[in-house]
Amino acid sequence: MKKTVLIYIFLFACLVSKAQEVTTYYFIRHAEKLRIDKTDKNPNLNYKGYKRAEALKDIFSNITFDAIYSTDYNRTKLTAKPTADRNNLPILLYNPKAMYSEAFKNNTKGKTVLVVGHSNTTNVFVNKILGVEKYDEINDNNNSNLYIVTVSSDGKSSSVLLKIN
Repeated sequence: MKKTVLIYIFLFACLVSKAQEVTTYYFIRHAEKLRIDKTDKNPNLNYKGYKRAEALKDIFSNITFDAIYSTDYNRTKLTAKPTADRNNLPILLYNPKAMYSEAFKNNTKGKTVLVVGHSNTTNVFVNKILGVEKYDEINDNNNSNLYIVTVSSDGKSSSVLLKIN
């Protein structure tokens, strides 16, 4: 499965590489979180979540990220950390209430960027970039979608890979 994902990512990137300046965004929802304390609004990852975060680092091993963004929650930052460490990058924080702002667009233009969000924000962020309501909210039990969005002078495109493990 991992080889198939890497091949798909490579082919997708090749299709858009003809544009002069390409911005590529990889969007994921945070990995599985602890659900022991229902009142905890900022839980860490559970065991499966830590394993998924490590697996994502390996899935993204052939991608050189220029920036890695996360919301300011333990579960998103912990999901981003292995990939950020592999790329020797800090985790930059973004406000989910101000997605795809002019500053974000300018700071990421022409770059390859990983964005870690939530079940109710990842699709919104992708849709804002695309300018259309293409993707629905992610089910709460789904921590495995990967959305790839490219922006170039030729336009915008996207795809979603389901069940990245």
